[in-house]
Amino acid sequence: MDNNTMIDLQSFFPTDCLRIDSLEESENTITIKLKSITNNSRCSKCGRETSQYHGTYVRKVQDLPIFGKTVHLNVTAHEYSCINPECGAKTFVEDFDGFLQYYSRMTERCSDLICTLALETSCEGSARICKAMGIKTSGDSIIRLLIKRYENQPSLTCGAIVGVDDFAFKKRHTYGTIIVDEATHKTVALLNGRDGDSLEEWLKSNQHVKAVTRDRASAYAKVITEVLPDAMQIADRFHLHQNLLDTIKQVLNREIPATIKIPHGDQDQQEATSVNQTEESCKKNACHCG
Repeated sequence: MDNNTMIDLQSFFPTDCLRIDSLEESENTITIKLKSITNNSRCSKCGRETSQYHGTYVRKVQDLPIFGKTVHLNVTAHEYSCINPECGAKTFVEDFDGFLQYYSRMTERCSDLICTLALETSCEGSARICKAMGIKTSGDSIIRLLIKRYENQPSLTCGAIVGVDDFAFKKRHTYGTIIVDEATHKTVALLNGRDGDSLEEWLKSNQHVKAVTRDRASAYAKVITEVLPDAMQIADRFHLHQNLLDTIKQVLNREIPATIKIPHGDQDQQEATSVNQTEESCKKNACHCG
């Protein structure tokens, strides 16, 4: 077989820090053994670089499937001793930035695929798709992965005008508060709860906000008034329409009866005949009485 037609698996891994030692294949699984070839690493706490080895250990992680087969990586990684006497970490393990993060159970490219599926479908739906592809995960694991990625994102800045509203993490169970920048229409923060406590802490850190678009929730109005008394509070368009509809309903209910009887044509004639007979009977009785 021509070697040019064969896939070089080494090219799919970072060649500057990992080397393939061996490969084992079964009916449904491919196990690739990798070994770290680094000579130094940077401490995750103090950031100081060191080349002093402390030992090695084997990390078992999951990678993207190959031709429908589940791929496991057995990575022999190095553990280093921190040479900074003021650092609280005596030893630390290396991470392969951009490929495999510290204490991660799967490669970053595998996590990227799972997160993309979850954002386009749902966590449970993504777990079912991953199972069919040969990636072992669960809906709860995907939720934790999404939360971890969100928490690791750098804090976003916003303009002077923001929008505040509540949403459901899980309907009728867990709710949160979303804050959106009015200028960019991008999410600035997702806060736990909708009682106003988390919003209060966020507003204290963002005193530059001059106007807030919100719904009719009294909790939000109270917090904004207390933290930013000079900020303008604006009712959003949806709730303006809702206020208008409520006012129209109140006026109609006050001016128009609750039920309006619309008789049928034949029924009108019968009722008219009945009224005439009643009037004539009253007249005759009046004559007898006279």
